[in-house]
Amino acid sequence: MSLAPHQLELLSPARDAAIGIEAINHGADAVYIGGPAFGARATAGNDIRELERLIAHAHRFHSRIFVTLNTILRDDELEDARRMAWQVYEAGADALIIQDMGLLELDLPPIQLHASTQTDIRTPEKARFLQDAGLSQIVLARELDLAQIAAIRAATDPARCAIEFFVHGALCVAYSGQCFISHAHTGRSANRGDCNQACRLPYEVLDGQGRILAHEKHVLSMKDNNQSENLRPLIAAGVRSFKIEGRYKDMGYVKNITAHYRKLLDEIIEEGEFTRAASGRTTFTFTPDPQQNFNREFTDYFVNGRQEDIGAFDTPKTPGRAIGWVTQIGDKWFELEVSDKASELHNGDGLCYYDLQKELVGVHLNRAECVAPKKGIWRVFPKNEIAEFKDLRKGLTINRNRNMDWVRTLDKKSSERRIGLWVQLSETPDGFALQLTDEDGFVGSARTAHPHQAASDAAQAEATLREQLGRFGATIFTVHDIALGLSQPWFIPASVLNPLRREAVASLEDARAKGFVRLPRATPVEPPAPFPEDTLSYLANVFNHKAHDFYVKHGVQVIDAAYESKEEEGEVSLMITKHCVRFSMSLCPKQAKGVIGVKGTIKAEPLQLINGREKLKLVFDCKPCEMHVVGKMKKSVIAQHQREMQEQPLQFYRTRPQA
Repeated sequence: MSLAPHQLELLSPARDAAIGIEAINHGADAVYIGGPAFGARATAGNDIRELERLIAHAHRFHSRIFVTLNTILRDDELEDARRMAWQVYEAGADALIIQDMGLLELDLPPIQLHASTQTDIRTPEKARFLQDAGLSQIVLARELDLAQIAAIRAATDPARCAIEFFVHGALCVAYSGQCFISHAHTGRSANRGDCNQACRLPYEVLDGQGRILAHEKHVLSMKDNNQSENLRPLIAAGVRSFKIEGRYKDMGYVKNITAHYRKLLDEIIEEGEFTRAASGRTTFTFTPDPQQNFNREFTDYFVNGRQEDIGAFDTPKTPGRAIGWVTQIGDKWFELEVSDKASELHNGDGLCYYDLQKELVGVHLNRAECVAPKKGIWRVFPKNEIAEFKDLRKGLTINRNRNMDWVRTLDKKSSERRIGLWVQLSETPDGFALQLTDEDGFVGSARTAHPHQAASDAAQAEATLREQLGRFGATIFTVHDIALGLSQPWFIPASVLNPLRREAVASLEDARAKGFVRLPRATPVEPPAPFPEDTLSYLANVFNHKAHDFYVKHGVQVIDAAYESKEEEGEVSLMITKHCVRFSMSLCPKQAKGVIGVKGTIKAEPLQLINGREKLKLVFDCKPCEMHVVGKMKKSVIAQHQREMQEQPLQFYRTRPQA
């Protein structure tokens, strides 16, 4: 197993080892990071030496490092993926996060396996199957509500499989692993870590008669996930690993959001029912604030049922928070009055406002001067010419989306993570012994030969001993209590105590390292558990013959090839999503039920999305309350694929004969 049922794990993202180390320092119990290849963020890979550096730091706190190997793989990539799995295992990684079931048919190291969000876990049956297939931790679909999460928990065994859930960060509008728009339009596959984010583009929405229902709106762009208010209900539903999105995000984001959820989880842990999944307590030099980082405003998505306000339809950028309003405009500057007179603007701040078309306009400040402190009036000099700022006018609300004072705070050292210990100094026949016992029960000790020299001032000697024994500032430890097992307060010079303490700390770190237990690999049940379905479409993402063999072994009879195999050339669902454009535009037939004069007149007829030359159809499946974005693969993508196959033939799973 990975997590004990009484443990709560805070799981943070890392683009690189440096960010991962700061995630640990700011309270992460585990960090997920890309390995050298095959992670579902194409440009967020890390070499083995960097992973070793992060793993060594994390393991000092008994924190875990999970390496992503969560793309779908061609046949000719399987051997490289297998070798990479062994490399990261030998580097000390604690788990692999996977999507491709073909990996389970390879000679993998005895490393724990976790199911990626890309495996699209929405049902108790799918969750139970993955547990029985040997996955020890599963990331549920972000679209689930509390009752659905609880049903999955009831169908799985907490002693064998931990439930992980995204609590913060950017939201993919599609069910993860069920989006093919990027591949259909550009040849870049989201399932292979190379999404072009078509969901963040502006679209015109047309009805069946060609009437425009929305113009240049980002109707597939979601607000950012924020489950800060839902941690207790999520725990009650069975979630034990709380995952922060963001393997592309910068250091400041990871520090701040990790610290934010560390504080919230610690409040729950202090109540006594649960424990941390790793060692140490964290303190911060700042007050965590999710609003300070890039965000598209926040939603708790579907956790508490379908919500009206989940979309960031006006802009995919970060609107920030209102800080004041324009009072005067000059030739090279404008003035604003801040709503909170204590607010300060700084050189380099980012401001923004909405123009009359509700487009977000950014204002990067070269200089900011407070011209009337009592009134809160600031004169700001933007980087660009004033004439370039569309619809800038008196009375306009101004937001701040980048605070340089905040940025500078997080550029510096901003946390301490310390493991509590108890110190005992005893006398021995020929000197002294120091024993350190940490909060996990590990013990380190050291002895020194030194004469027992009576102190001239007993009280002063004891105070000096306690002060010198408590000096653990350069280590990862902090003292809870110091016990002196002495017949009298001896005089012991610092030149004796300091090396004694250093030796005891080294002994304790060694004991912790030797006592660190690697996560066990789960054994699949025998005979192999049957997969919940006997037929798989392209939506199952089977891209290699080992994945095909895996599903055959688990009773599947018909297995289509992945969309990336280029066998689905007609119209198909390129995205399946819980988000409904009709609902968000108050055009849902269910909403209209019972509304006098409207009942029966609104039907879930298809809509059309248009962005330039790109056209997509929206089809509404009202029974499960889902929307399908329908389209077909571009001829240029197929032609490019055929050229590449002629130049360098690739091996992958097909159901049709090779052309």
